[in-house]
Amino acid sequence: MSDTYDLAPIAGEKPLILTLPLDAWHRARGGRMVEFAGYHMPVQYEGILAEHQWTRAHAGLFDVSHMGQLVLRGDHAGQALEALLPGAFTTLKPGKQRYSLLLADDGGVLDDLIVTNRGPDFYVVVNGATKHADIAHITARLPHGVTLDHLADHALLALQGPEATLALGALGLVPAADPARTLDSLVFMEAAPFVWNGVALGVSRSGYTGEDGFEISVHADHATALADALLAQPQVKPIGLGARDSLRLEAGLPLYGHDLSPDIDPVEADLGFAIPARRRVADAGFPGAAQLAKAFAEGTARRRVGLLIEGRMAAREGAEVVSDGRTVGTVTSGGFAPSLERPIAMAFVETALATPGTALTLSVRGKSLAATVVSLPFHPHRYVRKGAA
Repeated sequence: MSDTYDLAPIAGEKPLILTLPLDAWHRARGGRMVEFAGYHMPVQYEGILAEHQWTRAHAGLFDVSHMGQLVLRGDHAGQALEALLPGAFTTLKPGKQRYSLLLADDGGVLDDLIVTNRGPDFYVVVNGATKHADIAHITARLPHGVTLDHLADHALLALQGPEATLALGALGLVPAADPARTLDSLVFMEAAPFVWNGVALGVSRSGYTGEDGFEISVHADHATALADALLAQPQVKPIGLGARDSLRLEAGLPLYGHDLSPDIDPVEADLGFAIPARRRVADAGFPGAAQLAKAFAEGTARRRVGLLIEGRMAAREGAEVVSDGRTVGTVTSGGFAPSLERPIAMAFVETALATPGTALTLSVRGKSLAATVVSLPFHPHRYVRKGAA
């Protein structure tokens, strides 16, 4: 299935930048559009700070339709995923989701992604900037009888914040399969199909802000109507890429192309939780398994850490991390944290200096900034988990 979005460039801008189904919707609401991952996307509406704070207090609506939505079908799709990714998917129950990583042969990260077992198939969401490379990489390695379908005609919306359930619940979604799988019954990293006004929706209780919330897959033809219905709820405002980035940074979540890359492996990125014990062996059967088994056994030379920075100046990607006059690491994400009212950063530093409480210095535009290693996340996650009150 090929992309159906408009390929015509906007006058005066770089050609061949794609537009998303909600492009006109964003512009009509004052979205300031920028190029991101090959698409025109809104970076902000009323302002990053206001949008960040609104999402933390209420519910923010994000358009993440640039992400790749893939479906793997076949009797052995679970086994095919385990031959590609370091996670456990043959044991993943229907309706459950799992965070995982697409790895190169040397264990470097090609992408991070979310896999959902939908029962008859597996639904995979990959990053927008890497989706076409991911599709080619995965397709070339699928066994006979397992197929991949790119849902290029679907939009993806994320509704995030403590009032997300209230807002989405007001739309009257009806379970499309099991009547007991209501919206309220879903907990973090669970998904189910729903119907809204005759429109099929794929809904998961997930997101990338650290807040409770949902991601909603919908055919592009119905994206505007769904966005309008959500925005009509008093709890909801449209939120741009700027606040999405500050929210995920506060939540200590890595961003592909910054905190993750082919030069970084999952162990040093502190993503070992995505690799279960039975797959931490050299013969696990996925790309990079031997290298990761060694990293788990022997440790790594560097680790991803959080940094609290003194003062008001932010340290951006590429800033050097210094200890005793020696460069010991590099900032991969940084900015001002509205919820903490101070600058924060994530960086890779020598493992010996990755202990919380370690004092370091950041070199930023000729100035030295005092920083302290802290445990991630910076802002507590507020996911709704099973058994929570």
